[in-house]
Parts: sequence; C-alpha cells; structure tokens
Amino acid sequence: MSRVCCERCRRPASHCLCSLIPQLDSRTRVLVLQHPSEVDHALNTARLAALGLCNAQLEVGEVFGNLPGLLNQPGYQARLLFPGEEAEVLTPGTGTTLPTLLVVPDGTWRKARKLLHLNPMLAALPRITLGQGAASRYRLRKAPGPEALSTLESIVQALNVLDAPCDFNPLLRPFEALIEGQIAAMGEETFRRNHT
Repeated sequence: MSRVCCERCRRPASHCLCSLIPQLDSRTRVLVLQHPSEVDHALNTARLAALGLCNAQLEVGEVFGNLPGLLNQPGYQARLLFPGEEAEVLTPGTGTTLPTLLVVPDGTWRKARKLLHLNPMLAALPRITLGQGAASRYRLRKAPGPEALSTLESIVQALNVLDAPCDFNPLLRPFEALIEGQIAAMGEETFRRNHT
C-alpha cells in the first residue's frame, strides 16, 4: 500500500510542507535543470526552490532539446551557477544591466557535470560561483566540507546577492522542516551515529 502524497510538494500528506513554502518574487529568473535521478529523492530541494519562487522554472532531463528557448529569455542574461576556472565570484553588483537568468544544474556533482557535458550550450554559459558564505544546514548528507550547499541553499545565497537587499532566507523554512522531519523519522540515535 502506497502512502498518500501531496500533489504539490510530493511529500507524504502527513508531512506536507506547502504551508511553509513562501511565494517570493525576484528580479532574477531561476532555471533549475534537474537530473532525473533527483526527482524522487526524499530531500528534493530544487523542487522546494521552484515552488517558493514566482520567477522560477524546473526542467527535468539529461539532454535538454529546448535549451536554446530556455536560455534565450528576452530581457535576461543567462549565467550558470557552477564553479570553474573562469567562474566569476558572486558579489554585490555582479552582472550586467540586464537581470540575470540564473541557471542551476541539480544533481550530485558527478550528475551535474554530466548535464554540462551532454548540453554544450549549457557548459558554454558565463559562470558565476558563490563566495564564502554560511555553512550548509543540510545535516543529513556526507559532504566534502561545510561550504557544500544543497541546490536550494545555493539559490538562496545567490539571490540574496543578486537581488539585494531582498531577503530570500524564507525559502529555507520548508528545507529546515524537511531536515528535522527526516531526523525525527530516523531517530536521534541513528542520526548521531550516521551523520555527526
């Protein structure tokens, strides 16, 4: 017997996050390109970002045949949020006179690099990367370091710079509830043994 899930946030109905998801407007448009392996992941933070931002779009796939149309949004300059040698560190004032179309690959680092490899137009975009910021709140995963952020945390940090002085931290409320719910479900002892 399968559990009843919320159609919107795709969480079990008993753990629906919809009441915590804000509806925030932004000058920056966000395009999340999600690897298919992330869609049914219990901690799908990209979906939370897309639901909480009025000016966001979530596309799922490995090869995006519609990429030219997705990237060529009138009035926006597309920039890829991904590290690299040529990546410009995001600071206040980064960008152009045009609003940014923030393109964010979603998946493990290996899957995100695969998305860039399979979509050369994506890999050719000017890159921006996050500067030193807050440590990740994603306490449920093994990460290479405290600065390794989830997709949602990366988007929040980028928007807080690109659209300053607007505050996008309310997007983290459902994320924090999701993390707390997962910890409660596994039990404090299991959490401590496996994640601390």
